Amino acid sequence: MKEKHFTSPLKQKVLLLLATGVVLSLTRSPKQYYKMVKAAAREWKFINRRYLWRLVREFKNERLVDFREKDNGEIMITLNKRGKTLILNFDFDKLEIPEPAFWDKKWRLVIFDVPERKRRARNALRQKLVELGFRELQRSVFIHPYDCQREIDFVVEFFEVRPCVRLVTAEKITNEAELLLKFGLHKKI
Repeated sequence: MKEKHFTSPLKQKVLLLLATGVVLSLTRSPKQYYKMVKAAAREWKFINRRYLWRLVREFKNERLVDFREKDNGEIMITLNKRGKTLILNFDFDKLEIPEPAFWDKKWRLVIFDVPERKRRARNALRQKLVELGFRELQRSVFIHPYDCQREIDFVVEFFEVRPCVRLVTAEKITNEAELLLKFGLHKKI
């Protein structure tokens, strides 16, 4: 599968919104169903229509979506099998940072300053970073040894906190020996 699908968090969001119908069909709870419908409807409003159509055409060229014309002339856009497979790569609950064979000796720092009015998103971001294997350096600074740009882009889009989060790649950090032990990298050097 081509890596270019991951370059744009907006592309990820549009694919996930297109997949909402698939997810809704698997939802058993009416409360959860209506919550998802409401959230999806809200998200569609914030996407520029011209850009959306350009993305849909791009998805069609990449054979991720199919167009079907209904009897009344409306065109229905659906994710095909390949598009659904790609969506599985975005599964938030199963998201993980792949461990490469060799460490590039660079540290990834996630630094954030999420305002108090978005406290729930801030706390969820912290929790997700820990789930992904990050270690907390300070209250709003987390560190990880492996490349995680795609995963962090996805997480900050998911929690809608992109303007509040920075990802920094550093080659050297003080007290590195302690971090090497915590991440089990002392064996790989």
